[in-house]
Amino acid sequence: MVASISFANIKQDICGALLEFVGTFFFFSIAYGTVQAVIAEGGVGPAAPTALNVFVISTCFGFSLLVSAWLFYRVTGGQFNPNVSLALLITGNLPPVRFVLYCIAQLAGSTAASAVILGLTPGPCKFNTTLAEGISPVQGVFIEMFVTAYLIFAILMLAVEKHRATPFAPVGIGLTLFVCQLWSVYFTGGAMNTARAFGPAAVTGFKDGIHWVYWVGPCLGSFLGAGLYTIMKRFNYEVLNPGQDATYKEMPAQDPALATQPTFRRQRSDPADKRSSDSMA
Repeated sequence: MVASISFANIKQDICGALLEFVGTFFFFSIAYGTVQAVIAEGGVGPAAPTALNVFVISTCFGFSLLVSAWLFYRVTGGQFNPNVSLALLITGNLPPVRFVLYCIAQLAGSTAASAVILGLTPGPCKFNTTLAEGISPVQGVFIEMFVTAYLIFAILMLAVEKHRATPFAPVGIGLTLFVCQLWSVYFTGGAMNTARAFGPAAVTGFKDGIHWVYWVGPCLGSFLGAGLYTIMKRFNYEVLNPGQDATYKEMPAQDPALATQPTFRRQRSDPADKRSSDSMA
């Protein structure tokens, strides 16, 4: 449920937005710089993606998010993504005013990182998101929707849900981004994040006319991932398989030998029954 609008904490919201800008810049500057370096290695101009390029770019984005989110997790939550913020707003974990300010900070952080990397490296911008040949805008929307939903669901289950592994949530979230990039980076550029597509496009001028794909697809993914999480919470998923983050002392594992050993009950003979059987004989 979306929280009501309140400006009572506006100073904290602005401070959080400024730090979210810094974290977003940190994340994207590493990621964009790697993409620029990997593709530029093949020469000046756009290069056809190879399997190695896809793997390296996916690894860079995954580990860049892992490191950046771990650094800023206790500061702003390390969202760096308007679609993550939207999912948190939908599930009632982010106030509306902070949501708006964070989205502005994330878009600005991606744009600033794009400008800096483009200014520091030679050649044209090579980290723009675009659809691969043969991929229609509708297909691009659905690819972005699904991979964004996977990322959103991972964030909600690992970071929003509090458990013993919550401090290590950035590891699982970074790995989720990595595997989703392996699928989507060739077909759509693997945005999963409207800010990821917006920053480079803002610097280079929105040239291809399909930028809307990276707004519609990830936003649908936010609703899909948040909807799945809400349904699981409504059905109290915690009771289906409890104790999965318990320690051995809290919930020791049962000895398999004892669990499978049959139990025999020894019957005691009644003396009266014995006398009766003797008299009948």
